[in-house]
Amino acid sequence: MAIPDFQSMMLPILTFLGDGKERKSKDINEYLSKKYELTEDELKEMLPSQRARRFPNRVAWVFTYFKHAGLIDSPARGVYRITDTGRGVLAKNPERIDLRFLKQYDSIKEFTSSKKEKIVEETQTQAETVRTPTEVMQEEYLIMKRSLAQDILSTVKSCSPTFFEALVVDLLLAMGYGGSRIDAGEITAKTNDGGIDGVIKEDKLGLDSVYIQAKRWQGSVGRPDVQAFVGALEGQRAKKGVMITTSTFSDGATSYVKNIDKRVVLIDGEMLAELMIEHNVGVAASETYVVKKIDSDYFSEEF
Repeated sequence: MAIPDFQSMMLPILTFLGDGKERKSKDINEYLSKKYELTEDELKEMLPSQRARRFPNRVAWVFTYFKHAGLIDSPARGVYRITDTGRGVLAKNPERIDLRFLKQYDSIKEFTSSKKEKIVEETQTQAETVRTPTEVMQEEYLIMKRSLAQDILSTVKSCSPTFFEALVVDLLLAMGYGGSRIDAGEITAKTNDGGIDGVIKEDKLGLDSVYIQAKRWQGSVGRPDVQAFVGALEGQRAKKGVMITTSTFSDGATSYVKNIDKRVVLIDGEMLAELMIEHNVGVAASETYVVKKIDSDYFSEEF
């Protein structure tokens, strides 16, 4: 079955701790994984950030809310046990424990009193309270990133061909290719023939060059167009090339470059926008949020 939402796991976790024994987080995770019959793929499923696994992240958020409500405490790092308050909850045989249930505790009200936390709770309620605050934040970030990518691509398509070629050079420089903006610009102006729009050094020492074709095609770029670019590379005795478009490449075009001796990279509009965001070309930071966690090593008294 699918990974349950973190609120659905609240009652099972408290019940599992109901015997009063101290349990390590990994033991609790193992108990839940067996209870919900989670597959290996589900246990390996990552959050959108690709920095944490979804299942243990949801369990960790249960621990967070329970500790704030006073239902459990943590006598040691990664170890949890039920409190008298938690036992009192189980004694009432609740059908479900969720955020609405936990609001009866003043400490939870304080924990979720900020405007930002209220927005998170409302969002979770609307989505059947499936996602944790971490998931809400990361998934909303991806939505904003996709929206930004669409805006970038729309703006790029409205630029002049000359500006687009300069943008491509700026992006490659930002990605770590060698040379300077001035050198690249001069080369672009001088070599705009034979299907080559520009040349840029592969590294700062200029040991090799990468030839560029950058076009704002309206429709999908097919194999004949890519073959023409490869032919232009041959005319320059070039071994490497980058072909960039604001549209897409056909399946025939992508399969063609995989079976030739020359190294040719195809960058479509979607990848172009993603690379511009990643390397800060044509974008600026609007807001910055740093999410911090406790540094357990700092508080360790073992040494």
